[in-house]
Amino acid sequence: MILCPIWKKSHTKKIILILFFAGILFSYGVTPSFASTQDSHINPDLLTSLPEIQIVKGVVKKGDTASTLLKKYLPLKTIYEVCRNSKPVFSLAHIKEGRPYKIVLQENHLVGFEYEINKQTKLAVYREKEVFSFSKLPIQYDVDLQVVSSTITSTLFDAVRLSGERSELAQKLSDIFAWDIDFLKHIQPGDQFRVLVEKQYRDGKLSGYGKIHAAFFNNNGKLFKAFLHKNGNGVSRYYDEKGRPLQKAFLKAPLAFSRISSKFTQKRLHPIFKEYRPHPGVDYSAPEGTPIKAVGDGVITEIGFNRGMGNAISIRHYNGYITEYNHMSKFARGVGKNKTVSQGTIIGYVGMTGYATGPHLDFRMKKNGTLIDPLKHRPPSANPIKPEEMDAFITRTIELSARILTAQKPDSSEKKST
Repeated sequence: MILCPIWKKSHTKKIILILFFAGILFSYGVTPSFASTQDSHINPDLLTSLPEIQIVKGVVKKGDTASTLLKKYLPLKTIYEVCRNSKPVFSLAHIKEGRPYKIVLQENHLVGFEYEINKQTKLAVYREKEVFSFSKLPIQYDVDLQVVSSTITSTLFDAVRLSGERSELAQKLSDIFAWDIDFLKHIQPGDQFRVLVEKQYRDGKLSGYGKIHAAFFNNNGKLFKAFLHKNGNGVSRYYDEKGRPLQKAFLKAPLAFSRISSKFTQKRLHPIFKEYRPHPGVDYSAPEGTPIKAVGDGVITEIGFNRGMGNAISIRHYNGYITEYNHMSKFARGVGKNKTVSQGTIIGYVGMTGYATGPHLDFRMKKNGTLIDPLKHRPPSANPIKPEEMDAFITRTIELSARILTAQKPDSSEKKST
């Protein structure tokens, strides 16, 4: 949190007087001051519960800036100072279209401004006397732990929508089973899923989804199970019912949903040169701009433009593995040579640069310098649950399995705010 000076808790009447005089100071053009600290006792919710407080809610529109949102309530000089001093917490220059915001007024004087950075965090700017404070705060939700289930007729996204849920849940589910199920080629009509998920509500309306506590996915007659477990080091991961990690060294595919247009082969008719050549990789056909993920942890060893492969990235992984990503339209912000990337990090976007007849990703994998077929290779798994944690894990899986199979409705003890 950034502020000057630190706020302190006081009685309601005292706060009202402080805010009242703050408005007077503002109206007479007193210049606000700023300072910084890492701790505070600011409680913005207390302000909004005071008498004569007005709340103006809105959504950032195309072309909006901090100045256009606040100019009705603050002089431009003050807005520039607020923007400059907010940078250590969150730069107001980075507000995005479609994100909600809230302006807090008392007697038509601005005493607070909140901007939702993402679905988990908001920037809170509040003012006491001539002092502005800046902090990142968690967004509060009402949370219900609920079971969602559906049968697939075409795609996972369609099945989730037919169950009355949002596409976001399909993405979360595919991320959990991404190491065992290839959602590009393995999904079939009749596949089923059941998931125990935190549904987040604001003002009685569904806002999004929190953690998935457990998930069952029946794919072509084989049942896959996932249970969320936090280990002794505080790291949460998904495991099967025997405590084996679902996470592998590599994802099944670098794209979540697309189509395989060409497989690994020693003889393929090249679409441009019209002659048979080896194709030591897998082509994923997808719309231009589709995000591409690093399939595993590693370091970018090569990044740039190649005449044949277009915009390309090579990543070195442990145990002699290298993965290559070709024909990108552009690279993701922040990636570069010698940069470390984590599994699932977006490194670029599908394109058709280089020798390509349509938008797709050419994905290749090497083991100790030899090109291998990514679709047939079985990478090693991560570490299983420690023996000393197994009893607690098994007890938890029994509870979650009973809940997910009976699909009972959440009771009051499972409703909470977060």
